[in-house]
Amino acid sequence: MQKFLIDPRKKIAANIDAIFGRDISSSMPIDKFEFTFSKRTGRIKNILHNNDLVATLRTDGWLALTIYGAKLLLQSKNFKENCVIVNNDVAEFIANGRSVFCKHVVSCGTNIKMGSDVAVLDQDCNVIAVGKATLSYKMMREFKRGVAVKVRESLKAGR
Repeated sequence: MQKFLIDPRKKIAANIDAIFGRDISSSMPIDKFEFTFSKRTGRIKNILHNNDLVATLRTDGWLALTIYGAKLLLQSKNFKENCVIVNNDVAEFIANGRSVFCKHVVSCGTNIKMGSDVAVLDQDCNVIAVGKATLSYKMMREFKRGVAVKVRESLKAGR
Protein backbone atom coordinates (compact mmCIF):
# COMPACT_ATOMS: atom_id res chain seq x y z
CA MET A 1 0.00 0.00 0.00
CA GLN A 2 1.17 3.50 -0.76
CA LYS A 3 2.05 6.14 1.81
CA PHE A 4 -0.31 9.09 2.10
CA LEU A 5 -0.31 12.29 4.07
CA ILE A 6 -4.07 11.89 4.42
CA ASP A 7 -5.77 8.56 4.99
CA PRO A 8 -7.65 7.70 1.75
CA ARG A 9 -10.74 6.78 3.77
CA LYS A 10 -10.87 10.28 5.28
CA LYS A 11 -10.34 11.82 1.84
CA ILE A 12 -13.19 9.80 0.33
CA ALA A 13 -15.47 10.57 3.29
CA ALA A 14 -14.77 14.28 2.80
CA ASN A 15 -15.43 13.99 -0.93
CA ILE A 16 -18.73 12.18 -0.37
CA ASP A 17 -19.88 14.80 2.14
CA ALA A 18 -18.81 17.67 -0.12
CA ILE A 19 -20.48 16.26 -3.22
CA PHE A 20 -23.63 14.63 -1.89
CA GLY A 21 -24.31 16.48 1.36
CA ARG A 22 -23.29 16.77 4.96
CA ASP A 23 -22.97 13.58 7.04
CA ILE A 24 -23.90 11.24 4.19
CA SER A 25 -20.59 9.41 4.55
CA SER A 26 -21.40 8.56 8.18
CA SER A 27 -23.94 5.94 7.07
CA MET A 28 -21.48 4.20 4.76
CA PRO A 29 -19.01 1.41 5.66
CA ILE A 30 -16.00 3.57 4.74
CA ASP A 31 -13.70 1.63 7.06
CA LYS A 32 -14.32 -1.45 4.88
CA PHE A 33 -13.57 0.31 1.59
CA GLU A 34 -10.63 -0.82 -0.52
CA PHE A 35 -8.89 1.31 -3.12
CA THR A 36 -7.07 0.85 -6.39
CA PHE A 37 -4.46 3.43 -7.29
CA SER A 38 -3.09 4.76 -10.55
CA LYS A 39 0.35 3.29 -11.22
CA ARG A 40 1.46 6.47 -12.94
CA THR A 41 0.23 9.14 -10.51
CA GLY A 42 -0.42 7.19 -7.31
CA ARG A 43 -3.87 8.78 -6.97
CA ILE A 44 -7.00 6.92 -5.92
CA LYS A 45 -8.66 5.45 -8.99
CA ASN A 46 -11.47 3.15 -7.81
CA ILE A 47 -13.34 2.60 -4.56
CA LEU A 48 -14.37 -0.98 -3.78
CA HIS A 49 -16.49 -2.61 -1.10
CA ASN A 50 -16.62 -6.43 -0.91
CA ASN A 51 -14.97 -6.50 -4.36
CA ASP A 52 -17.86 -4.49 -5.85
CA LEU A 53 -17.11 -1.14 -7.47
CA VAL A 54 -18.66 1.72 -5.48
CA ALA A 55 -17.34 4.64 -7.51
CA THR A 56 -14.51 5.89 -9.64
CA LEU A 57 -12.69 9.05 -8.57
CA ARG A 58 -12.67 11.37 -11.58
CA THR A 59 -9.77 13.69 -12.32
CA ASP A 60 -11.85 16.72 -11.29
CA GLY A 61 -12.37 15.27 -7.79
CA TRP A 62 -15.98 14.22 -8.31
CA LEU A 63 -17.15 10.64 -7.97
CA ALA A 64 -18.67 8.62 -10.79
CA LEU A 65 -21.12 6.40 -8.91
CA THR A 66 -22.13 2.87 -9.77
CA ILE A 67 -25.51 1.34 -9.00
CA TYR A 68 -23.93 -0.51 -6.09
CA GLY A 69 -22.50 2.79 -4.78
CA ALA A 70 -25.87 4.49 -5.10
CA LYS A 71 -27.49 1.69 -3.10
CA LEU A 72 -24.89 2.16 -0.35
CA LEU A 73 -25.43 5.93 -0.32
CA LEU A 74 -29.20 5.47 -0.22
CA GLN A 75 -28.80 4.09 3.32
CA SER A 76 -28.51 7.74 4.32
CA LYS A 77 -31.90 9.45 4.29
CA ASN A 78 -30.25 12.70 3.16
CA PHE A 79 -28.98 11.12 -0.07
CA LYS A 80 -32.46 11.40 -1.62
CA GLU A 81 -31.62 15.06 -2.22
CA ASN A 82 -29.31 13.72 -4.97
CA CYS A 83 -31.89 11.40 -6.53
CA VAL A 84 -34.41 11.63 -9.34
CA ILE A 85 -37.60 9.61 -8.89
CA VAL A 86 -39.30 8.56 -12.11
CA ASN A 87 -42.76 7.26 -12.92
CA ASN A 88 -43.04 3.48 -12.62
CA ASP A 89 -44.48 3.35 -16.16
CA VAL A 90 -41.06 4.23 -17.63
CA ALA A 91 -38.86 2.60 -14.98
CA GLU A 92 -38.39 -0.49 -17.16
CA PHE A 93 -37.05 1.60 -20.07
CA ILE A 94 -34.65 3.47 -17.81
CA ALA A 95 -33.51 0.21 -16.20
CA ASN A 96 -32.61 -0.87 -19.75
CA GLY A 97 -30.33 2.16 -20.22
CA ARG A 98 -32.60 4.84 -21.68
CA SER A 99 -32.26 8.49 -20.70
CA VAL A 100 -34.63 10.12 -18.21
CA PHE A 101 -36.91 12.77 -19.71
CA CYS A 102 -38.36 15.68 -17.74
CA LYS A 103 -41.95 14.59 -18.31
CA HIS A 104 -41.22 11.31 -16.47
CA VAL A 105 -39.70 12.91 -13.37
CA VAL A 106 -42.03 12.54 -10.39
CA SER A 107 -39.70 14.32 -7.95
CA CYS A 108 -36.07 15.29 -7.60
CA GLY A 109 -33.79 16.41 -4.80
CA THR A 110 -32.66 19.97 -4.25
CA ASN A 111 -28.95 19.08 -4.35
CA ILE A 112 -29.06 18.30 -8.09
CA LYS A 113 -27.07 20.64 -10.30
CA MET A 114 -26.21 20.49 -13.99
CA GLY A 115 -23.49 17.91 -14.46
CA SER A 116 -23.81 16.29 -11.04
CA ASP A 117 -24.01 12.53 -10.61
CA VAL A 118 -27.47 11.36 -9.59
CA ALA A 119 -29.19 8.11 -8.77
CA VAL A 120 -32.42 7.35 -10.62
CA LEU A 121 -35.06 5.66 -8.48
CA ASP A 122 -38.45 4.18 -9.27
CA GLN A 123 -41.45 5.21 -7.18
CA ASP A 124 -40.72 2.35 -4.76
CA CYS A 125 -37.27 3.92 -4.08
CA ASN A 126 -35.29 1.16 -5.82
CA VAL A 127 -32.13 2.28 -7.64
CA ILE A 128 -32.61 1.55 -11.35
CA ALA A 129 -29.82 3.67 -12.85
CA VAL A 130 -27.11 6.24 -12.25
CA GLY A 131 -26.11 9.04 -14.54
CA LYS A 132 -25.29 12.67 -15.04
CA ALA A 133 -27.93 15.37 -14.62
CA THR A 134 -28.26 17.55 -17.70
CA LEU A 135 -30.50 20.03 -15.85
CA SER A 136 -30.74 21.46 -12.35
CA TYR A 137 -33.51 20.35 -10.02
CA LYS A 138 -35.47 23.56 -10.68
CA MET A 139 -35.38 22.96 -14.42
CA MET A 140 -36.39 19.32 -14.03
CA ARG A 141 -39.44 20.42 -12.07
CA GLU A 142 -40.42 23.18 -14.51
CA PHE A 143 -39.71 21.62 -17.89
CA LYS A 144 -42.00 19.10 -19.55
CA ARG A 145 -39.65 18.35 -22.46
CA GLY A 146 -36.04 17.37 -22.83
CA VAL A 147 -33.53 15.04 -21.21
CA ALA A 148 -33.15 15.40 -17.44
CA VAL A 149 -30.57 12.65 -16.81
CA LYS A 150 -28.18 10.97 -19.23
CA VAL A 151 -27.93 7.40 -17.89
CA ARG A 152 -24.39 6.01 -17.56
CA GLU A 153 -25.14 2.65 -15.92
CA SER A 154 -28.49 0.95 -15.58
CA LEU A 155 -29.77 -2.04 -13.68
CA LYS A 156 -30.40 -4.36 -16.63
CA ALA A 157 -28.23 -2.95 -19.41
CA GLY A 158 -25.13 -2.63 -17.21
CA ARG A 159 -24.00 0.41 -19.17
